[in-house]
Amino acid sequence: MHLFVGSATIRLNTEEPPCQIAVCPEIRTEMGGLPPETPIFSFGVIADIQYADVDERYNYSRTAMRYYRNSVHLLRNARQSWCESAVKPEFIIQLGDIIDGVNHSHRTSEQALERVMAEFSRCPIPVHHVWGNHEFYNFSRRELFLSKINSSGSGVPLPGGDIYAYTFSPFPGFTFVVLDGYDVSLLGREDGSVKYRDAHQLITQFNDSEDLNSPPGRSEDLEQRFSMFNGALSKEQLDWLDSVLSSADEKQEKVTIVCHLPVHPRSTTNMCLLWNYDEVLGMIKAHRSVVCFISGHDHDGGYYSDKDTGVHHLTLEGVIETPPHSDAFGTISVYSDRMELKGFGRIPDRVCLFR
Repeated sequence: MHLFVGSATIRLNTEEPPCQIAVCPEIRTEMGGLPPETPIFSFGVIADIQYADVDERYNYSRTAMRYYRNSVHLLRNARQSWCESAVKPEFIIQLGDIIDGVNHSHRTSEQALERVMAEFSRCPIPVHHVWGNHEFYNFSRRELFLSKINSSGSGVPLPGGDIYAYTFSPFPGFTFVVLDGYDVSLLGREDGSVKYRDAHQLITQFNDSEDLNSPPGRSEDLEQRFSMFNGALSKEQLDWLDSVLSSADEKQEKVTIVCHLPVHPRSTTNMCLLWNYDEVLGMIKAHRSVVCFISGHDHDGGYYSDKDTGVHHLTLEGVIETPPHSDAFGTISVYSDRMELKGFGRIPDRVCLFR
């Protein structure tokens, strides 16, 4: 079950008609003058900042404008909101694509990253960084592990050091899992490596384009996900995730998974899905501890409440395609029975009930 706070029509990435949002009686009672309930903890979320010191321009499909310079100003709006909040978030999740790939061709990757990280540093709230495709356009995997956007040291990383995946627990009974969506990928893996060869073999089964950045088929085809700007989890990472979730099941913890790439087809466009999304969904279904999956990558955002599992799939709208007069960030408050997203600008408020 899921519900939204407010009264509006929200576009979902499905073929179903848009749903009307309503406030349930329990929420209305809580809003009717009673003292507000104090959350167990809260955290900030922001996605696809993609900063670059270049002029605004259309995206590749010429369907949306990208505001490269303005993105750092919208990050500042988010940072000020989090820092000035009466109850500051315990941490922030940056969902990947922190700077744009255009920086690589302009040889400004280091300067752009420093500009964005300086903005984050003005507020003493820990940041958990997720890696997206634009991280790998700018830096090698080794460089990323040595960079300021390697936050795995603030949690328990997957053993081995080659995969950027880790867990952290901000409060007893709650676990967060950061996944490496480009573990098996043509990005960030050296030519000739096993994972590069595995990625090439997988993508060319479905994509015969000369330019593998061009998605195959039609928009309604799930094969659209097999493009170079996506990737997959290796068996090693899947086995680790299975063990993490099994432990959480036994401890009756609530788990939130974060990844740059979405995994539910009804929370995003097919073009943005993790290559082996179906394996991850199968694993989530096998473990009752998972309550939410949060991602970026799809700049239009999306949301789906999976009736089979009770898991909420939240895809956050991207900063890069947000006009200067708006915003794109949120604060999620966590309670014993739900998570409440307070969105700013393009991001709508949501209430995600735990099953």
